[in-house]
Amino acid sequence: MLSPLIQSTLLMTLGLGTLVTFSSTSWILAWIGLEINTIAIIPLMAKTHHPRSIEATTKYFIAQSAGSATLLITACLAAWHSGNWAIGPSSDPIILNA
Repeated sequence: MLSPLIQSTLLMTLGLGTLVTFSSTSWILAWIGLEINTIAIIPLMAKTHHPRSIEATTKYFIAQSAGSATLLITACLAAWHSGNWAIGPSSDPIILNA
């Protein structure tokens, strides 16, 4: 079990990660916010040492890692194509039709 201090710190970190993600103007900051959320939510999910809890935490980590890698690769390709990391509407017809 987590102590109340650690649990409240993790919940505040989860809120901070969400705030960073929603208020980000660049892909890198959005990715950092998602990673902060992952760092905070994994101990909260695994706080009970039950096999199903550990299994759910592992599955969440694998799915989030795949999503994070996809987001980071897509952000790198978008930055390479447009020349900046800003999140904004795309004018590329291939990206708009995908």
